[in-house]
Amino acid sequence: MTIRAAIVGYGNLGRSVERLVRLQPDMDLVGIFSRRSGLDTETPVLPAASAAEHADEVDVLFLCLGSATDIPQQATGYARHFTTVDTYDNHQLVPDHYRAMDAASREGGHVAMVSTGWDPGLFSLNRTLADALFPDAQQNTFWGKGLSQGHSDAVRRVPGVRRAVQYTIPSQEAIEEARAGRGAEITGASAHVRECYVVADETDHAAITEAVTTMPDYFAPYRTTVNFITEEEFERDHQGMPHGGHVITSGDLGGSRSSIEFALELGSNPDFTAASQVAYGRAAARLRAEGRTGAFTVLEVAPYLLSPTPLEELIRRDV
Repeated sequence: MTIRAAIVGYGNLGRSVERLVRLQPDMDLVGIFSRRSGLDTETPVLPAASAAEHADEVDVLFLCLGSATDIPQQATGYARHFTTVDTYDNHQLVPDHYRAMDAASREGGHVAMVSTGWDPGLFSLNRTLADALFPDAQQNTFWGKGLSQGHSDAVRRVPGVRRAVQYTIPSQEAIEEARAGRGAEITGASAHVRECYVVADETDHAAITEAVTTMPDYFAPYRTTVNFITEEEFERDHQGMPHGGHVITSGDLGGSRSSIEFALELGSNPDFTAASQVAYGRAAARLRAEGRTGAFTVLEVAPYLLSPTPLEELIRRDV
C-alpha cells in the first residue's frame, strides 16, 4: 500500500514533514496546501481554500499548523474531508480537541490522529506504560532545555510581535529529586522556567510582556521572562531548534523500588516532531483502510501500525 500524503501549512514543521515523507518507502507526497504562493519547494503547491476539491487524491493530510489558533480554528474543517494527523500540543485542551475531531472525522468518514508529537505524543505513551507497572507510581515530566514550537507560535500571535522563540528550561535539582523518588511535591510550573526572546516594536514592550506572561494554558502560572532583542541578535543567536526532556517514573513493587526513565535529546524539535507525525500518519492511513473512523490518540494505536516493516518481521526481530 502506497500512502498518498499531503501537507497543509509550510512553516518549520511542514518543511520537516516534507523531507521525511520523501524518505518513506511507502509514501508519496502529492501536494502542499498553503495560503501563500511562491513557496520554495519542488512539491506541487495548491491553494488551501481548494483543499476539499482534492480529497480523493490524498490518503492522509498532515496538519502542520500552529496549536495556538490555527488548529482550533481549522482542523475540524479538514477532518470532514481528509484523514488527518496533527501535533496539537495544548495539554489542557487536548480532550476538547479530541472530541471535536472525533465528531468531524466521523461526519466525513475519516480518521483523525491527534496530538502525535513527542509531548503530548510519545511522552504520553510512556507515562501511561510506566504508570501501569507501579501500584503507586511517582511520576514527573520535565521539558527542555529547548525551544518549544507551540509556545513560540503562541508568542508570535501576540499583537506587535514580529519574531519570537520560547525556551523551556528544567531545574536539574528537580530532575535529581525525581530520580531519587522524591518528586511528589514537584509540579511542572515549579520545576521549569520559560524564557522568551522577542523582536517587536519598542512601543509595544509592556503590552507584549503582559499578554505573554498572563496567557492561560501556555505561560500562566509558569515563571516567564520576556527578553526583547534586535533582529540581528535573533538571526545570530536563535536559529537552532534543539529540545528534549525526561519522563521519570518510580515506585515500590512490594518491597523493592524500581524506576523507569524515558529521555529525548533532540537536535531539531521540528524534525523529531515531524518524524513522530509521519509515523502516526502511516497508522492513520492503515486504520482508515481497515474501515475505522473517528479520532485516535497515540494511546489507542498499536505500535506495529507505525512501522513500514511487516508485522511478521517485527515479531522475529523485536519480540
